[in-house]
Amino acid sequence: MEEKILEILEEHCEEAIDYDGESMMEDGIIDSFTVINLISDLEDEFDIEIDAKYVVAENFKNKEAIIALVQKLVEE
Repeated sequence: MEEKILEILEEHCEEAIDYDGESMMEDGIIDSFTVINLISDLEDEFDIEIDAKYVVAENFKNKEAIIALVQKLVEE
């Protein structure tokens, strides 16, 4: 699962894979348009719904946060 999430992330933003800062959005690595496209692909791939309450900077601050969010939603 983690590998597939990283593949999807890389499709939308290669820089995100090597990013090790605190906030990809604040550092200009990804923007809201990227997040929307990423959410759409993750929902399709894993048959999940990422509710608006989860679409916060904290859940998209780095690849680890995105992986944790998807894993949590898949397990629900």
